[in-house]
Amino acid sequence: MSRICMISGAKPFRGRRIHHSGKAKKEGGIGLNHVKKVNRTFTPNLRDKRIWVPELNTFVKLKLTARSLKTMNKNGAYNVLKKAGLL
Repeated sequence: MSRICMISGAKPFRGRRIHHSGKAKKEGGIGLNHVKKVNRTFTPNLRDKRIWVPELNTFVKLKLTARSLKTMNKNGAYNVLKKAGLL
């Protein structure tokens, strides 16, 4: 199943996080050391939603991010879906 927002097109992307090791200075150590960089995936905050569209008088099932949902609440479901090319 794809992890892509139907409205904004947001999808997972790759990045890195830094591993630290050692004992903190305030605990009596020499401080945390940067040991290596580890690959990780940043995933969008996706939701499966069933949204009522009054202009069409029907429900529409969408997979969208939380940000797209806020945009839909602000601008209206019909306008956002039409702009995204889903209607």
